[in-house]
Amino acid sequence: MNREPRTVNRGRLASLMSEDAKAAASIHELSYDFACRITRLFQYLTEDAEHKEYVQSKQIYRSGTSIGANVRESKHAQSEADFLSKMSIAYKEADETDFWLNLLHDNGYLNDDQFDSLNNDIDRILKVLASIVKTMKEKIEDGKRK
Repeated sequence: MNREPRTVNRGRLASLMSEDAKAAASIHELSYDFACRITRLFQYLTEDAEHKEYVQSKQIYRSGTSIGANVRESKHAQSEADFLSKMSIAYKEADETDFWLNLLHDNGYLNDDQFDSLNNDIDRILKVLASIVKTMKEKIEDGKRK
């Protein structure tokens, strides 16, 4: 059986946020934009790069897109504790993503410009999530004291 080589017809890529837009963006917007960037990074590492990388790229794809998925789930939290749980998981996934970014960079899969751009985004996301988690923990503790 002769088979034609498969070609992927990719749709139009969503525009990514500018640095100015990121400064004013919500965690929902930041995490979605980052997930788009991570998806493109995964494609680059597994399909387009001179030296293809499959193991670490799969890990960063999983953790990097999970941030936005958990932030999205938090919109429908059933309680403050559920919201805190989703945001805490998103924070842990962001921290793991930071690990994979550093590993990919330190092993030559990302150049300095690629790393710096993605690292700035994950640092911003980590700071926002840390603030959300801290504030929610305080709110829950204050509610227990009343």
